[in-house]
Amino acid sequence: MPRNLPKYVNAFSNRQRENGAVRYLFRRRGFKAIPLRGPLYSEDFWEDYKLALGTVPDRPHEIGAARTVTGSIGAVVVTFYKSEAWSNLTPASQATFRPVIEKFRARHGSKRVAVLQPAHIAHMLAAVPKLSARDKMLKAIRLLMTFAIPSLRKDDPTAGISITLPKTKGHHSWTDEEIAQFRVHWPLGTEARLTMEFALETTSRRSEVARLGPQHIKAGRIKIERCHRSRDVDIRITPALQAAIDAMPKAHLTFLINARGKPYTSDHLAKQFAKWATAAGLPAWCRLHGLKKGGMRRIAERGVTTHELQSISGHKTLAMIQHYTDAVDRSKLADSAYEKLVKGTESEHGYTNTPDQITQTVAKPLKSLG
Repeated sequence: MPRNLPKYVNAFSNRQRENGAVRYLFRRRGFKAIPLRGPLYSEDFWEDYKLALGTVPDRPHEIGAARTVTGSIGAVVVTFYKSEAWSNLTPASQATFRPVIEKFRARHGSKRVAVLQPAHIAHMLAAVPKLSARDKMLKAIRLLMTFAIPSLRKDDPTAGISITLPKTKGHHSWTDEEIAQFRVHWPLGTEARLTMEFALETTSRRSEVARLGPQHIKAGRIKIERCHRSRDVDIRITPALQAAIDAMPKAHLTFLINARGKPYTSDHLAKQFAKWATAAGLPAWCRLHGLKKGGMRRIAERGVTTHELQSISGHKTLAMIQHYTDAVDRSKLADSAYEKLVKGTESEHGYTNTPDQITQTVAKPLKSLG
């Protein structure tokens, strides 16, 4: 019987069955259990688990639902959690917006949603000191107001309101020197090294790295279920990643196991990796997500086309590819483009114009004139 189960998951086995298969159920108190496909941590399992998370609301959100006033902000929140609009959000997005929505409901839940005006929202946002938190609050309110149209509102009071965040380059893209320094400090056979190789060689996010296991690997290829609405990918395993995988035991359904013998959450893995990077003597800006950018940068510098890179990273838009590869060494790309240009020109003409050839070509007409 497996011990390390995700939240709300129960496992049941029956030795009297012929195959002795373990059944998995998603169960929250007060709600009907939802069966999950096995095996544990397989792609089918995660697909059913995420669907169950979106369709069954947390119990605290249902408490007091019957006491909410029809047409109030609290009633909109209750209905929103049960809607398709909420279930269509990724688990990461739900985890981001849920605390903000609950805070908004606690302060304004009894107020009528129909009377909410842009001036009210602007006043609420002005009370939030941090721009990033202000932006998150605006997005959460906008989700609710959009959902309230047209049954409770005719318009979106957040329309025309925007938060201007300072422009940044985002996460630092690891350089080749930083990658080499980490590899020297953390040799093959360490969890730190395997984490780094997964993120770098497969251009993966922390949540994708955390759930990878032996079941995702077959015949030298690895299947990765991308998050943030990126496309899932099936890519070849590079020699560097294969060496890191071979050096680690495969006793669990996920490659990476924390000190308590359980799979890492994405946040815990990111915090642990920060400690590993610090121990390797790297600066504070070298973090796990930057390896995804570093991996895409390295691929781009090898002359891979944008569409080829897109098939590896899983991004749906070329704009996101550009965002992640802004740190490419443009001088290397320029040299590579020059070499391709020269090679292509030579192959088209089949010869190179040397000084001798030019002299001979010009000399013949001059002799005929004499």
